[in-house]
Amino acid sequence: MGDGIRLGAWQSRRLAARLWHGVLAAVVAFALISQLWLLLTGGADANSGRTDTHLALTERLVRLFSYFTIQSNLFVLVATITLAINPARDGRRWRVIRLDALLGIVITGLVFGIVLAKLVHLTGLAFWVTVGFHYVSPWMTLLGWLLFGPRPRISWSTVGLSFIWPALWIVYTFVHGAVIRWYPYPFLNPDRIGYPSALWNTVIILMGAGILALALKALDRWLPVKER
Repeated sequence: MGDGIRLGAWQSRRLAARLWHGVLAAVVAFALISQLWLLLTGGADANSGRTDTHLALTERLVRLFSYFTIQSNLFVLVATITLAINPARDGRRWRVIRLDALLGIVITGLVFGIVLAKLVHLTGLAFWVTVGFHYVSPWMTLLGWLLFGPRPRISWSTVGLSFIWPALWIVYTFVHGAVIRWYPYPFLNPDRIGYPSALWNTVIILMGAGILALALKALDRWLPVKER
């Protein structure tokens, strides 16, 4: 009887995890598709509030996918789709993707809430897109990890490998920006604030990401095992 109760609880938890991740994947997919629709029809970019209809479509697409927000949400979409299929998913590359999704999207939520939200004023569909990208996705991802795991999944090598993508994004952002004179975020724009300030802001964000990664690793060890 005890085994039956434990099996029932495990099945219920697994179903709840699949539903949670499925809903989150649907929210992120809706936001991404809606943002692409807005871009194609001359609507606002939920990241900046701008329309930029004077730019070629290819340039608008490049700029859209240059945002850390968009790339983080893509990691979340991949992670949540696979977790909705298999809540116990594992593998070396999978662990890096999952941690990148967690790190990237929590940083997205924090930076947007603290720095960028007051600079972007949106209405209509663009407003709901930014709610999905910057509010629902970050905190639903973090809460889903706390509730359902899977864990343990974060080793020191996973932490190290997870910083490859952010490092590449930073290099790309400054090189790409220097070529076309456009940067996705004002606090990284050396044309406005100078290179010392832009680089210092980058260091601050990386330090915050490092602290967050250490906190997630500690929680991954201390919190109850989920879906091994």
